[in-house]
Amino acid sequence: MYQLIKPLLFKFDPEKVHYFVTRNLKRVNRFPGGAALSRRVWGIDDKRLEREVFGLKFKNPVGLAAGFDKNAEMIAEMGNLGFGFVEVGTVTPLPQPGNPKPRMFRLPADSALINRMGFNNLGVDVAAERIAAYRRSLKPGQQALIIGGNIGKNKATPNEDAVSDYIKCFDRLFDVVDYFVVNVSSPNTPGLRELQEKEPLMHILNTLQQRNSKNGISRPILLKIAPDLTHSQLDDIADIVKQTGIAGIIATNTTIDREGLTSPHKNEMGGLSGRPVAKKSTQVIRYLSEVSKGAFPIIGVGGIHSAEDAIEKLNAGASLVQLYTGFIYEGPGLIGRINKEILKRK
Repeated sequence: MYQLIKPLLFKFDPEKVHYFVTRNLKRVNRFPGGAALSRRVWGIDDKRLEREVFGLKFKNPVGLAAGFDKNAEMIAEMGNLGFGFVEVGTVTPLPQPGNPKPRMFRLPADSALINRMGFNNLGVDVAAERIAAYRRSLKPGQQALIIGGNIGKNKATPNEDAVSDYIKCFDRLFDVVDYFVVNVSSPNTPGLRELQEKEPLMHILNTLQQRNSKNGISRPILLKIAPDLTHSQLDDIADIVKQTGIAGIIATNTTIDREGLTSPHKNEMGGLSGRPVAKKSTQVIRYLSEVSKGAFPIIGVGGIHSAEDAIEKLNAGASLVQLYTGFIYEGPGLIGRINKEILKRK
């Protein structure tokens, strides 16, 4: 059904379509029986899909990547579509509007998107309150979806003070999320990727690890990295994971590479996602898995548009996968196709 309406949706501005679709998906789920119908149509319940990764039990290994639900508005709805986990954000301490519009561009000939959103979000307080409200809405015995909190810094915060922004987000979300993702790899906040260098990154991660205990509870902390890192930089990443004791890596964020693109918007500034990043992402996953000898879990994201794409990342060393651009291009049926293919290979 999604493929029938996609040509119409793709005639309009991508950001406006995103809000149109999410608003209406919320309406459908509020309608009596709507949520149950969504679960029946899209969901796959099978114990064989469960995964235990960094101490958390995931209903299935297919998650929604950060960027789609920036303000924690769609957690229940995404669960009803069959996702095994949802990563909200990127959230920043203070609300910020992001970059000027237009800031998202479709590249249909390349099955890709370019975005320069710039961490537009309503601030960490709003996200924390909405996640808490989702948890309160659960019925007795109902399993909560695993929720990750993807955290970043405000654009106005200089890099030398960046750690304070990550601390504010970490402390505010600690009681409501299941895991954290430190985002220093978006190309859309000026200077942010400089924090991927070993010294500033070690400072941020060690600082968060020192705070990572409350009433005897700690949260897994993951690092999201760019697909454009060299092998030497990836060696540093593997060493950083070992030295800081963080739980794992998300590979990868969007790329700044434009090689091989054919679509009219190919030269727009921003991060490229979708099919063109698939190979880069998988190569990063495989390299980190091999160089670390599987010492830490990796969540694979980037260019997953089919069940085979997801299997390729799992075979390369990923423990879980996430969707964003593939979800937009292929629709919610992609979640079920991936899970069915995983079951076929059991």
